[in-house]
Amino acid sequence: MSVAKPGRIAYINARVVDPASGFDGKGEVLTSGQEILDVGPKLFDGKAPADTQIVDCEGMCLAPGLVDMRVQLREPGEEHKESLKSAGEAAVAGGVTTMVCLPNTNPVVDDEPTLEFVARRARQLALTKVYCYGAVTKGLQGKELAEMGLLSKAGALAFTDATRAVADAQVMRRALQYAATFGLMIVQHPEEPTLAGGVMNAGEIATRMGLSGIPREAEIIMLERDIRLTAMTGGRYHAAHISTADSVEIIARAKKQGLNVTCDTAPFYFSLNELAVGDYRTFAKLSPPLRNEQDRQAIVAGLKSGVIDAIASDHAPHDQDSKRLPFPQAAFGGSGLETLLAVSLDLFHNGDMPLIEVMRRLTSAPAKLLGLEAGRLARGQKADLVIFNPDEGWKVIADAFKSKSKNSPFDGRPVQGRVLRTVVDGRVVYDVLGAAQAPARRAAKA
Repeated sequence: MSVAKPGRIAYINARVVDPASGFDGKGEVLTSGQEILDVGPKLFDGKAPADTQIVDCEGMCLAPGLVDMRVQLREPGEEHKESLKSAGEAAVAGGVTTMVCLPNTNPVVDDEPTLEFVARRARQLALTKVYCYGAVTKGLQGKELAEMGLLSKAGALAFTDATRAVADAQVMRRALQYAATFGLMIVQHPEEPTLAGGVMNAGEIATRMGLSGIPREAEIIMLERDIRLTAMTGGRYHAAHISTADSVEIIARAKKQGLNVTCDTAPFYFSLNELAVGDYRTFAKLSPPLRNEQDRQAIVAGLKSGVIDAIASDHAPHDQDSKRLPFPQAAFGGSGLETLLAVSLDLFHNGDMPLIEVMRRLTSAPAKLLGLEAGRLARGQKADLVIFNPDEGWKVIADAFKSKSKNSPFDGRPVQGRVLRTVVDGRVVYDVLGAAQAPARRAAKA
């Protein structure tokens, strides 16, 4: 593969995986400038059009770029933890071409100028595409509703108080009612704050380690309440990073009732359990906390059944000073952008889900939830692509991340699935092979 500027490019000899159309097989993709001109199993019959650059994918997977619907960017306000530039570099290294950032910056994204600042900075950097959530309440304080209508017009895709739950039932009721008049989605961090004073999952392991626990019921109770409020208001509700077996059952029941309810989870919750905390590993201190093995298996089952709609990285970057502390004092959160694809592919390699279904949760499903024209390969769509080898093994080395944040609970973990090239609007923004390396790689294979 050689690095190319936007132009007429034919990607040949690829395994095209497009969940939106249901196609998974040998195929070709033709792009011109920023757009996809055509996609199909046999576009050229071995003869590409004139003045077209050929990219031989050598049997690797070619899919829509990943759409990550839950990312904390830290800019503006905490650029020492992460910046739009470092997050963008991490995103494209992980195959993410679209990400949606939470509003818990400083200042909070609860007004138009802050939202427009983030959008403008992202355009200047020209890496991955960045969209914003707006805050549900002013200052994320859970009291007074933000101007959701104005924020929506300015480009906010949905509304959330980020890592804080909207705890007041009356405020949540009003938010759902107000958002419903505009057809907007409320995204909740489902955790009852009065039960969330601990530092890891409540249970035998927390007791043995002498750590205060966060009971599973903190998530379950909040979800039960919110589903009732959704039924009362006719609103549109999305539960973020669900982590318990009961949560899967609650969401499944709400969907059967015809409520406009969806949810996502993160790789942390289907790939790890509370044992990862191990010897007080603060990199595994997450919010919600890692649960027990039965909950982990239930999250996998929820993904398989389709109850869980999407997978998001839940990227929560921190500096070393925030994590290299005694466990109770360390910050919650883990870095997830660069491991999103590889860890999610565990679901495929373990036989839990077909590859196309794993990719659906990472591409077309989150794009559909957020109303984005992304996550699919089709004529006229933007040329946002990822080429990856689903079988190539590597070891997660957090110190090698593009992200400023090295706080990964997957540090040292062997994974399968390496991103080879990421393309945004037809531009190659990440390529591990490069023009000089491609001939050597082909010669080594011969």
